[in-house]
Amino acid sequence: MSTRLIRVIIVDDHAVVRKGLSQILEETEDIVVTDEASSGDELLHKIQNYKYDVVLLDISMPGKDGLNTLKDIKLIKPDLPVIIFTVFPEEQYAIRILKAGAAGYINKQSEPEEIIFAIRRVAVGKKYISPILADLLASSVSSDGKSPLHDTLSDREFQVMCYIANGKTISDIAKELDLSVNTVSTYRIRIMEKMHLKSNAELTHYAVKNGLV
Repeated sequence: MSTRLIRVIIVDDHAVVRKGLSQILEETEDIVVTDEASSGDELLHKIQNYKYDVVLLDISMPGKDGLNTLKDIKLIKPDLPVIIFTVFPEEQYAIRILKAGAAGYINKQSEPEEIIFAIRRVAVGKKYISPILADLLASSVSSDGKSPLHDTLSDREFQVMCYIANGKTISDIAKELDLSVNTVSTYRIRIMEKMHLKSNAELTHYAVKNGLV
């Protein structure tokens, strides 16, 4: 009896990451990397013309980032499982990512076996939840009902907040997200207003206190 192949497309703007993942996955009998993309727009074009079983998607890319790409995928192919594969720890993005429709969230420091397990799991319609993310979800359910201030931020505002808390300048963030400096500055102003903060130092303190960095 032949093994059903799981067709994966890897989406990352770094060729070395795509190559490394392909090498890991080619050692399996049931997973095959059938395609790659280096941007969200390229991926969205491809999923409308080709069939894949799982998308392995980086969250941080120039132009359309992974979170917005994920939302567009859910509009075009709502049943296509997407695993977010990123350097950001679960505390920063995972719950938002799952709410946006991702089937799983994996840190790039994960062992190859964990990546393979996650792909197999989401390919059959299940979710992949790491132990760290399971704890985060449990904490959010068992909280006292008060949402943290960062939950009032939009996805883009939250992303900018995390960059600021990690010591990035406005210019750095603008370059990273392919936005203008004025746009990023506007996001910063909104973040400070919504979270009742007055400085980057206060924002960083908040992020550290809440496990966001």
